[in-house]
Amino acid sequence: MPAAPARLVVLVSGSGTNLQALLDAAADPAYGARVVAVGADREGIEGLRRAERAGVPTFVRKVGQFTSREHWDRALADTVAAFEPDLVVLAGFMKLVGPEFLGRLGGRVVNTHPALSPSFPGMHGPADALAYGVKVTGATLFVVDDGVDTGPIVAQVPVPVEEGDTVESLHDRIKVAERAMLVDAVGRMAREGFLVDGRTVRFGT
Repeated sequence: MPAAPARLVVLVSGSGTNLQALLDAAADPAYGARVVAVGADREGIEGLRRAERAGVPTFVRKVGQFTSREHWDRALADTVAAFEPDLVVLAGFMKLVGPEFLGRLGGRVVNTHPALSPSFPGMHGPADALAYGVKVTGATLFVVDDGVDTGPIVAQVPVPVEEGDTVESLHDRIKVAERAMLVDAVGRMAREGFLVDGRTVRFGT
């Protein structure tokens, strides 16, 4: 009998284009993963509507609903853990998960960054790359740790900087490359398994 598909919980904060790419890929049983829940830190976003149209359970945990950031982090961890995920994908999730979340789910939480880590961490990767004058930037998928875009690297994809690029045009091309990288790498992690050994992530178990 084939192995059961890996269980993905995806966290979003906006339009959910990366989520949609994962939903589309998971529609093929050969992909080896399925999205079992989608969570958000705000209501009324397109990412939640995409999940609802796909028949995937959703939940919202807003920081403002809790008396502290720590209580929010604990509640988010409780909710995500209840879906028994094999992998948690932060797909445009604009909040930093905290110690409680990583203590319970760490090692199986991945996020993307629109630059080639360790270069240009933080919120402005494409703008920083353009300002620095690099000729090649790209996107990184990494296992989340307690730093900002510092976790062990799962996959990277290069994106050339073109003459006349604006931050918006460069970021748009990075997003396209990032989406394909995310779908490919998450599929491999689901089908083959993975191991985090120090700063090295190896596919296969």
